[in-house]
Amino acid sequence: MKITLKDGSVKEYAEKKSVYEIALDISEGLARAACCAKINGETVDLRTVVEGDCELSICTASDEEGLAALRHTTSHVLAEAVKNLFPDAKLAIGPSIDTGFYYDFEHAPFSREDLDALEAEMKKIIKKGAKLEKFTLPRSKAIQYMEERQEPYKVELIQDLPEEAEISFYSQGEFVDLCAGPHLMSTKNIKAFKLTSSSMAYWRGDSNKARLQRIYGTAYFKKEELAEHLERMEDAKRRDHNKLGREMELFTTVDVIGQGLPLFTPKGTKMLMKLQRWIEDLEDKEWGYVRTKTPLMAKSDLYKMSGHWDHYKDGMFVLGDEEKDKEVYALRPMTCPFQYFVYKNTQKSYRDLPYRMSETSTLFRAEDSGEMHGLTRVRQFTITEGHLVVRPDQMVEEFKGCIALAKYCLTTLGVEEDVTYHLSKWDPDNREKYIGEPEVWNQTEQHIREILTELNIPFVEDVGEAAFYGPKVDINARNVYGKEDTMITIQWDALLAEQFDMYYVDQNGNKVRPYIIHRTSMGCYERTLAWLIEKYAGKFPTWLCPEQVRVLPISEKYEAYAEKVLRALKARNIDAEADNRSEKIGFKIREARLAKVPYMLVVGQQEEEQGLVSVRSRYAGDEGQKPLEVFMDQICEEIRTKEIRREIVQEENGR
Repeated sequence: MKITLKDGSVKEYAEKKSVYEIALDISEGLARAACCAKINGETVDLRTVVEGDCELSICTASDEEGLAALRHTTSHVLAEAVKNLFPDAKLAIGPSIDTGFYYDFEHAPFSREDLDALEAEMKKIIKKGAKLEKFTLPRSKAIQYMEERQEPYKVELIQDLPEEAEISFYSQGEFVDLCAGPHLMSTKNIKAFKLTSSSMAYWRGDSNKARLQRIYGTAYFKKEELAEHLERMEDAKRRDHNKLGREMELFTTVDVIGQGLPLFTPKGTKMLMKLQRWIEDLEDKEWGYVRTKTPLMAKSDLYKMSGHWDHYKDGMFVLGDEEKDKEVYALRPMTCPFQYFVYKNTQKSYRDLPYRMSETSTLFRAEDSGEMHGLTRVRQFTITEGHLVVRPDQMVEEFKGCIALAKYCLTTLGVEEDVTYHLSKWDPDNREKYIGEPEVWNQTEQHIREILTELNIPFVEDVGEAAFYGPKVDINARNVYGKEDTMITIQWDALLAEQFDMYYVDQNGNKVRPYIIHRTSMGCYERTLAWLIEKYAGKFPTWLCPEQVRVLPISEKYEAYAEKVLRALKARNIDAEADNRSEKIGFKIREARLAKVPYMLVVGQQEEEQGLVSVRSRYAGDEGQKPLEVFMDQICEEIRTKEIRREIVQEENGR
């Protein structure tokens, strides 16, 4: 048989061989470094036997697939360590993930001391260097095997597989786990790992099922790579919006109010107001939108008409009981059906389209408690929501316009390089989740595919991520821990106009169904604020800062001049404060730096006599003395243009 390697060379063998044997034949070094392989593009275990001609790529920890196999094996070592130290723990699942791996256990919460003890036990297991051996059992025997080992979660997983399935297991010494692989050949190939944290997790992600304890960890082939990763994680903790946003007094949460219901402090509220005013002016004055204001709740009749009652009811806050109450209401999870009736309020002709409606929409969604985090996933949130009612011949250009508006917002915020684009498609194997016929879905998905291609926007396609009424473009970003969230969405809807009897009158006097684009321009305000906190580590562009300037008198004698400067700044709509505390100027400067204020204006005798301010900034350190009017002109221009200035790292030693 002929084996074509990834460098194009060919190996020939007269008899079948395992992937590991082929790697060993190529070089002992490659065999030692090998983690898994790809045969004709499919990821396989090193133990896989090659029986015919194929393309073979042997993966090391330098490859994505190889690193995943290394981490998956490390998760098995963790599971063995847990069973050694906590024999009563029950095993659930332990996959590799983008940042490492995790394993879920039925057990009491794990402390940091427990994790340290588990790390020590894992090192002992790795030092023994047990080989990982793969074996299979018929489904019935596999169930019996795990029942005898008293692992109920593994039994449930096996029971969900087809009766004719052959179930694979991996052993490492006396420890055995249900697993499809791939895995390393031996535990001794694990060179560097760390258990990073633990938290609660629901079995199979279902809040109605058992509460488990999840241990997170990571692993690399080299200790240097692990050290770099841990440093990145420390930086992520420093940037985590859920921590930093509270420290900066931007938002808080209170148990008696409820999970997923953040309270915004004056500073956080000011930032949200700046974003909202920017977006509303942008949409209304530059992009041709009309603004609406619609109710926060509606009768169930509205949601039944739109289809949300059938497809989204579990995610809604329902007020009332259909069996007992004459009328049942629900807090709105979206604004589209409300805006449809704004459109229908007056008859529209083909000349009135496109009709672009936008609203700063507060929405409500019944998120599971285990899914919520900080500002990124909450139960009440506000979005830059809009719906464009268009003629079919306008659809493509208007869809492009929505993408252009989204890109403009991302560029202005300085995050355009941090996103990925996704074509979210329907799942034809899950028809009950969607409305409409397959040909409509195929046509609309192809339109979006062609638009993204024409605009030279790289994208990936995600099956099953479409809205129930149409495909969409999702613009996603990762948080500091690598979790991906959707920031902006643009949806193609060729179906709901029929359900709401929406039409326009064409040039021949005929009633014609329009198309609808559902879109956000900047996305969700709460999630965007979280994103910006982490992106800038709290050092926001000047225009967004809740405090843009702090005036610092060097002593009490100059408080009057400091107040005069403050009044002048506020008269120019600059967000400023004065620090009149009886503290040394060096202390005041350090405090302002810790508060991440962009500009500090130090004032004393010389400044007062000459109408000057001594400017210190995050961007250039000591910028010297300037006339107050010159400084105000400069910062106002920076705010107006929403300039993003590059920051410097500089120690402030006082005046």
